[in-house]
Amino acid sequence: MTGTGSLAVLVPAALAGAVAIGVTMAIERWGGRAGGLIGTVPTTIVPAAAGILVGSAGAADFRAAMAVAPAGMLLNAGFLYLWRVLPPHLPGRSVGARLALMTGLSLAAWSLAAVATMHATAALRETAVPLLLVGVALTLVLAGVGAAACRNAPPAPRGTRHVGVLTLLARGLLAAAAVGTAVWLADKGGAVAAGIVAVFPAIFLTTMVSLWLSQGEAVPVGAVGPMMLGSTSVATYALLAAVLMPALGLGPGSALSWLIAATCVTVPAWLWLERHA
Repeated sequence: MTGTGSLAVLVPAALAGAVAIGVTMAIERWGGRAGGLIGTVPTTIVPAAAGILVGSAGAADFRAAMAVAPAGMLLNAGFLYLWRVLPPHLPGRSVGARLALMTGLSLAAWSLAAVATMHATAALRETAVPLLLVGVALTLVLAGVGAAACRNAPPAPRGTRHVGVLTLLARGLLAAAAVGTAVWLADKGGAVAAGIVAVFPAIFLTTMVSLWLSQGEAVPVGAVGPMMLGSTSVATYALLAAVLMPALGLGPGSALSWLIAATCVTVPAWLWLERHA
């Protein structure tokens, strides 16, 4: 991929690297509740959406890709939940072996669910059911699942170990590589594949792995619920962008979508967490 195509990969990849560092630092410093929620404000999906809009065959394909993003975020919520429920059942005492097994199981489950979702969505496009309406319904389900995961959640402690610069850079590079690959794959696939790949859980994966290695199992496990709830803002951004970006243009439509998602989803979720979770 060269020219504009290279930028379409490098920009979200670089942003993902910065976000991965920022999210893990926020969780380590403020704990899983605050850091986990802050870390799910729409970020990597913003340049990914721009790349899909520029590269799509038309507004209909772009809307289809964005309408499928809430399904992808629901998959990501399931991916995160596995990081809460599976660790107590993993065999062995080696941190590296347990982490490798956890990573493999969670990615395998996400991949199988993603393939099933792509087939289901492709079949749904052949019917008269509006994909955006399905996306709205799935976003509401995601909000409910996230809220439920925050109730009676395990402790969400701050990190207690100092993290060096090389560790932070490694986190950023891993996330950048994961998101860059995802965007490249989205460019090679169709609209439905692009929508799923655009929300590949690269940030969640690198956050879980790096926190597990640097702070132990308790810190990332405590962040799962707030990150699941915060994912609703990403799904909301995608639905808004599906309508506003073709109508208002790439820049204004994306900015307005982000502003609405952050102020109408992330902020209320924060307030709800402070009072009820």
